Amino acid sequence: MTMQPSTAGTSRILWPSVITVISAAILIGAEVFGAAFAGGWAIAIALGLGDFGAHILQAVLFGIGVLIMIAFIRAAQRVEPFTRRA
Repeated sequence: MTMQPSTAGTSRILWPSVITVISAAILIGAEVFGAAFAGGWAIAIALGLGDFGAHILQAVLFGIGVLIMIAFIRAAQRVEPFTRRA
C-alpha cells in the first residue's frame, strides 16, 4: 500500500495578483498619507492650532489613512485572490 501525499487543504500563491495589489497599495498609500500630512498641516494653519495642533491633526488623519488602506487591501483581495487551491 503506497501513501500518497494529500493535496486537500494546500494552496498556491498567485504572485501576479500579490504583486498587483502591493503595487497599487504603495501608490494609493503614498497619496493617502501625503494628503493626511498636508491636509493636517493646512487645516491646522487655517484654524490657528499651532505646531502641536498640527501634529495631533496629522496623527488623526494618518489613522484614518490606515483604515482606508486596510479597507483597500481587503477589497483588493476579493477581486484579486492571493491564493488558489491546488
